[in-house]
Amino acid sequence: MSDVNGVIASGKAVLGIEFGSTRIKAVLVDDQNNPIASGSHEWENQLVDGVWTYSIDMIWEGLQDAYRNMVVDAEKQYGVKVTRLAAIGFSAMMHGYMAFGEDGEILVPFRTWRNSITEEASEKLTKLFNYNIPQRWSIAHLYQAILNGEEHVKDIKFQTTLAGYIHWKLTGRKVLGVGEASGMFPIDIATGKFNQTMVDAFDAAIADKGFGWKLLDIFPEVLTAGENAGTLTAEGAKLLDPTGTLEPGAPLCPPEGDAGTGMVATNSVERRTGNVSAGTSVFSMVVMEKELSKVYPELDLVTTPSGDLVAMVHCNNCTSDLNAWVNIFKEFAEAFGIDVSMNKLFGTLYNKAMEGDVDGGNLLAYNYISGENITGMEEGRPLFVRTPNSKFNLANFMRVNLYTSLGALKIGMDILLKEEGVQVDKLLGHGGLFKTKGVGQQILADAMNTPISVMETAGEGGAWGIAVLASYMIQKEDGETLGDYLNNKVFVGQKGSELAPNPEGVKGFDEFIKIYKAGLPIERAAVDSMK
Repeated sequence: MSDVNGVIASGKAVLGIEFGSTRIKAVLVDDQNNPIASGSHEWENQLVDGVWTYSIDMIWEGLQDAYRNMVVDAEKQYGVKVTRLAAIGFSAMMHGYMAFGEDGEILVPFRTWRNSITEEASEKLTKLFNYNIPQRWSIAHLYQAILNGEEHVKDIKFQTTLAGYIHWKLTGRKVLGVGEASGMFPIDIATGKFNQTMVDAFDAAIADKGFGWKLLDIFPEVLTAGENAGTLTAEGAKLLDPTGTLEPGAPLCPPEGDAGTGMVATNSVERRTGNVSAGTSVFSMVVMEKELSKVYPELDLVTTPSGDLVAMVHCNNCTSDLNAWVNIFKEFAEAFGIDVSMNKLFGTLYNKAMEGDVDGGNLLAYNYISGENITGMEEGRPLFVRTPNSKFNLANFMRVNLYTSLGALKIGMDILLKEEGVQVDKLLGHGGLFKTKGVGQQILADAMNTPISVMETAGEGGAWGIAVLASYMIQKEDGETLGDYLNNKVFVGQKGSELAPNPEGVKGFDEFIKIYKAGLPIERAAVDSMK
């Protein structure tokens, strides 16, 4: 404890903060990247005028609360105040649309990744670039605003992501890490910058609009992991810590997206490695050895924080509907006067699922709280469907709700692994789906037909991942790659658990996914008919 006390008191601790979709988490690490204190803030996106958003006030209140809770935790544990930091990193959910005017104020409410309102732009840009541009990407949001004739577009002076916005306000620098930038606009792997050929094509496509800007005039500068991305200004320190206790001057690493920090947190930044992040949304990242043979609308191409090519399968929905069902069971228990903890409830119900039929007993569920691009749904309608002869019991009910949380992901990963023949040596899981030991992990292994590992530190998540990136920036030796740093200094001796796919489970999930695909017209009808 005295060692940690000294690390904090001498300003050698490193701070990582990540804005997830339901929680903002701050993690303080020592000079060996061990988590020593943490704080969090719960928040929820709001559907305002048909757009999923978080207000600017919510962003800053949440940041300050998460930081304050981390400081309180550190002082409670070690009896020392956090006054100086060795380095800081910010990350957030990727993509979306934040556009700012001359005065630095946001021009329209923040449009998050969760919105499926850019279909026209997505299709036209994919054709223009011959490169998949998903609806949630920042460039799709910008182009859709142009196609819509939105008045604010002519006034844009800066467009960025949530992580880029926080970083800009705390340092004054308009930059992004390459992994986060790759969710705004395609990256040229050779240069590590925005693809100039595609930038030129975009500028030519909008030339007749007469805007006073070109794309690179309003986009952030792209940096690579390990580069210095600025320092905490006096104004920035006050924004982070309104009490004035935190001193300015700490260096910041390039702001990254939750995909990049997930890769760091699972030590999967090298080629032929991958990870699956399963929480509110679910996405897989596989670091590629070469380009895909063609464009697939189900597969995004992004990069690691070091700029290596990554194939990403991103699905908007994972555990939200599952959590809603678990809450129903909690209400049921409380109605009988039974006080049961959420941890016990999740553990009991998840383990019950493993007693179910491997194919789910011919039950069908769709967990679409919001739209799902992979299956072509612009909005979500959570559904549970069965035939009169389905095996309807608690075990099958829970198993199918776990299966469907990975249903859209399975469709995309089958393209990558089966059609493209991409080789993966190891796949690591992290996120809320894996908290109950051996359940989500086994179901994912069966769905992917690939061994799945869960690391001890994976539970620390992206906030720890961005703290590690900040540490890498100040600790790296000459020529030391991010992969080398992670292997030799962060994960050396790390324990994890690996589960191999169960052949019967693989067969069962394949049976379920046939029903899942065949039933999509039911979901389509629900979207169309239930407003």
